[in-house]
Formats: sequence, C-alpha cells, structure tokens
Amino acid sequence: MAPTLTALILNCTLKPSPADSSTQLIAEELSAALAEHDVTSEIVRIVDHDVKHGVSIDEGDGDAWPGIRQKLLGADILLLATPIWMGQPSSVVKKVLERLDAELAETDDEGRYTTMGKVAGVAVVGNEDGAHHTSAELFQALNDVGFTLPANAVTYWVGEAMHGTDYRDKDPRPEKTASTNKVLAANAVHLARLLRAEEYPPPS
Repeated sequence: MAPTLTALILNCTLKPSPADSSTQLIAEELSAALAEHDVTSEIVRIVDHDVKHGVSIDEGDGDAWPGIRQKLLGADILLLATPIWMGQPSSVVKKVLERLDAELAETDDEGRYTTMGKVAGVAVVGNEDGAHHTSAELFQALNDVGFTLPANAVTYWVGEAMHGTDYRDKDPRPEKTASTNKVLAANAVHLARLLRAEEYPPPS
C-alpha cells in the first residue's frame, strides 16, 4: 500500500489575505492536483505571518518562521509558489530561501540534512517572461539545502509582454498550465514515495 503523503505549499505573493492573488489560485490548483493522488496539502500565505528577515532557524521576537518550518519538516513535499516582478522571483520567496539557508547546519543522527528525502517543486505566475529564470534560481537554492527535484518540477503561466492580464483573469483556465500542474503533482508524489521507501545514504 502506498504511503500517505503530505505537502506544504508556500504562497509567496506580495498581497496579504484576503486580496485576490494569482499565486494563491495556482497554489490551490496544485493542491487539488495533489489531492488526486491522496496527498493532503496545506497552503500558507507567507505575508500573512510575521516571518522575520534572517538566515537562522529562529530570529526571535515573535518570528513566525519556526512554526512554518515545523510544517515543512513534517511534510513530504514542499512547493514554492511565486509571482514574477521585473523578471525576478518575489522578495517574499527570496526571504523564504534565506530562512532555508539555516538547514545547511541541521542534520540527522547520520549526518544528512533534515530536508533530504523531501521533494520540492515550483509554481510561477507573471505577466511577462521570466518563469525559466525564476525557476532556475529556486531550483538551485532548494537543491542546495537538500531537497530533491522531480522531472518537470515547475508549472507556470506568463502573459504577453506589456499586457495587464493576470492568471486569475483567464477564463477558461489555460489548458497547458492545468496539464502541467497535474504532471508536477504526479511526479512529485511518485518521487516522494520512492524516497519514503528508501532513504538517501548517509555521507561517507
């Protein structure tokens, strides 16, 4: 019987709740795609929480990151969802990466990063090109701190240059993005189940 898996989706929009967010929409679509594989997911909109700047596990003074980190450590799959601004991933997702830097100092009893064995993926929305640049930045950072990336580890939607249409304005939903959501979810779940069944070896 396949193991029960969980996923954490970090919505790195600049907009606090309850503002409409295309990033929230694609996060919800990914959650639904994961549910088709019996994966329970939680979406956390980072700007709704007092996540401090820094590169440690706990920056003190009411820092919300330690609680989010516990959710991350308890999940099998981490998905980072970000908008594109000026061709760049959001400042919010960059803050998340900075906080993940602390995981380089956290290992289990056999010397493996506590994030090893977890699968990561990326979702990107924006009104101009930049999805490949954004995913490349996030892929490198996630892999550096121990996450494993499946095949087709990114889903995205970008509109035409110089246009003001948002992803949430598209009706019907773009078919290609919908199908890519499903591929990312299926591949992430497949890889997570493999890693759950057989851990990475400890460093020599």
